[in-house]
Amino acid sequence: MKRKIIFATGNRNKMREIREILGGLDAEILSMNEAGIHLDIEENGTTFEENALIKARAAAKAANEIVLADDSGLEIDYLNKEPGVYSARYMGEDTSYEIKNQVLLERLSGVPKEQRTARFVCAVAAVFPEGEEIVKRGVIEGYIGEKPEGENGFGYDPIFYVEKYHCSTAALSREEKNAISHRGNALQAIRGELEKRI
Repeated sequence: MKRKIIFATGNRNKMREIREILGGLDAEILSMNEAGIHLDIEENGTTFEENALIKARAAAKAANEIVLADDSGLEIDYLNKEPGVYSARYMGEDTSYEIKNQVLLERLSGVPKEQRTARFVCAVAAVFPEGEEIVKRGVIEGYIGEKPEGENGFGYDPIFYVEKYHCSTAALSREEKNAISHRGNALQAIRGELEKRI
């Protein structure tokens, strides 16, 4: 029987990316909902790594399977690395990213490009049934553009630009984005660990 890997998220966009990046692993990849786990996990860590582990440990208590969880966010240097670990909760969880992105662009109004440096950070934690824990970090450097662009991404993707491509991560194809993204980098690092253990 195939091993199961449960990813502690309910975000459909994120699950699609995860399945694309971890495709080909000899395991069935399920979201918490698909695995029948319904938890309200409080992410009260001060780093992406701490929050990823909090989520993975909580879900692992409810399932005797390999559990993965990630915490990711946008750090804007000019804004003292805001929104950072509060990226999902910035301005309230129910606030649309369209509004969040607009507010960030307004806060950077008039700031020259060289001071608009930013990065997406993703920490992925794996908790194994035997109790072993592994955390990997992925980062993609870029800058905040002058306006939202692109239809392919979600969250802060439309305002995060990559120098190499001269466009936002929302304007990249899914394949291009997965190859360079913070989540792609972190998941590829975790994938290597999973392959040794599945």
